[in-house]
Amino acid sequence: MNVVAIIRIVLIVFTLASLLYFVKDLLAHKEDLKGKHWVALAIIGLYSNFLDTWGIGSYATTQAGFKFTKSTNDETIPGTLNIGDTFPVALEAILFLGFVDIDPLTLVLMLAAATLGAVIGAGIVCKWNLKVVRYALGIGLIILAIVLFCKNSGFGPFGLVGTATGLTGIKLVIGVVINFFLGALMMIGVGLYAPCMALVSALGMNVGTAFPIMMGSCAFLMNAACFKFIKEGKYDRKAALALAIFGCIGVTLAYVLLKYAIDMKMLTYVVCVVMIITSLMFFKDARNS
Repeated sequence: MNVVAIIRIVLIVFTLASLLYFVKDLLAHKEDLKGKHWVALAIIGLYSNFLDTWGIGSYATTQAGFKFTKSTNDETIPGTLNIGDTFPVALEAILFLGFVDIDPLTLVLMLAAATLGAVIGAGIVCKWNLKVVRYALGIGLIILAIVLFCKNSGFGPFGLVGTATGLTGIKLVIGVVINFFLGALMMIGVGLYAPCMALVSALGMNVGTAFPIMMGSCAFLMNAACFKFIKEGKYDRKAALALAIFGCIGVTLAYVLLKYAIDMKMLTYVVCVVMIITSLMFFKDARNS
């Protein structure tokens, strides 16, 4: 049994445990599942996780959907997102762990680094100025998107797009350290997806390797957070259930389109667009901080 298969099994077991805990809580509070907004919540879950599968992320789009439809209270949004999207994101990770060939050691170390970052690094990054962090990431993503676009197009002095499926030496150290901080930044509302894409591209890896790394990282993080929010009851049960069910449908649709309709060169251009969109989101969040 290879490393990827072992990671899949561990993630499936972890997610099933989260699901059982989630269902137990829903059954104990069935009255919270009644009422309106089911159609709106279903649409939000489907489209936000469709975009999430393509690397754009679901946090901002889901929040916008909640605000526009007035379908959940602001104070329950963090818990609702972490619980409801745990299952679509876990599905993403299970699917994308086999999306491209990737060095097992690189994958395991990057996933472990992000998880450790979320667990023990949150106390570090929470002391940083969030506005400055968001501006820095926004500027960095724009620069990297331009460089990656030029590489993919063969334009300018940037060379070819990376084709490596793993990291060694100092590059591996850099990748692990940065992914540690990306995992920590998740705890203060900074998404991991686009920065992770930029990271693997900058280190010379095949851009497709970002998908198992970023989705695996977030799947383990969100499963861990899921238990805490359910235990405290600080989430909208109806909204979380809608995200969980229709989010998985959105992930499946996006995966089919991404895997069978787009080659790696086209995927690289998609990643460039994702980076630009995410950088604009960072600028907007920084301005509103």
